Amino acid sequence: MKITITGSLGNISHPLTQLLTAKGHQVTVVSHNPERAAAILQLNAIPAIGSIEDTDFLLQAFANADAVYTMIPPNYQTADLRGYIKSVGERYADAIARTGVRYVVNLSSIGAHIPDGPGPTSANYYVEQQLNALKDVSVLHLRPGMFYNNFFGSIDMIRHQHMIGNNFDATAPIVMSHPHDIAAAAAAALDTLSFSGKSVQYIASDEKNGAEVATLLGQAIGKPDLAWIGFSDDAMLQGMLQNGLSEQMAKIYVIEIGVALREGTLFEDYRQHEQLAFGERSFADFALEFAGVYNSQHA
Repeated sequence: MKITITGSLGNISHPLTQLLTAKGHQVTVVSHNPERAAAILQLNAIPAIGSIEDTDFLLQAFANADAVYTMIPPNYQTADLRGYIKSVGERYADAIARTGVRYVVNLSSIGAHIPDGPGPTSANYYVEQQLNALKDVSVLHLRPGMFYNNFFGSIDMIRHQHMIGNNFDATAPIVMSHPHDIAAAAAAALDTLSFSGKSVQYIASDEKNGAEVATLLGQAIGKPDLAWIGFSDDAMLQGMLQNGLSEQMAKIYVIEIGVALREGTLFEDYRQHEQLAFGERSFADFALEFAGVYNSQHA
């Protein structure tokens, strides 16, 4: 089959492309970076270089595709992050309708059941609704939890401050996903196109609280006393600003999500469907990956 993948060669799209080309599918990978073309070709895929904010380019990238995988990469320059997500979602829906694509696997997020949800979840809800409005198109929304690899951003804190934390305490549960589990779920759906109508699949590789996260990471890197610290929202925000993150990105992707974790609202719909969630890579396994990156940076 002919399948178009958005997301360039990111943490999900790269293994997804590998899985699909190994199955013999003709895969086109969308990237805004011309320097990625050679790497895409090495995966036996076809590079489509252009901007996902360019309607004409999207029409070309989606033309003749049996299915598409849609994801919206972060935009660190935009002054309106939620508006950016919504506008790209609208462009995806328009291109799908105009090119006659019949199957879509869409990367959404846990919490996207909430119309006015925290962080990017409300924008993801909007995108889901845009895709759900497409007639005669089968759409599978993947809703992963927090990505394991987000913890790589804590390496400096662990090394220099000998702690790890966020704006929620050590007892708050965190539903997490390995990017490769997300890729595996997307690949399974795109390989067979056995899904129909409009549906949701949660990706939950593991669930741990902050204390358990600290214990597993600490054991893996030889810091058994590593502790999880719950910061105030303001202290967390100021720390991220000092590390160069924009105020908008910090508030939307970290602070608001942390508040929702404290209040327990983020996982309400997931709790009703967690027995159907997909994911097999445990956080203990990821801790070994984390240790490899941590130790390589320390060398």
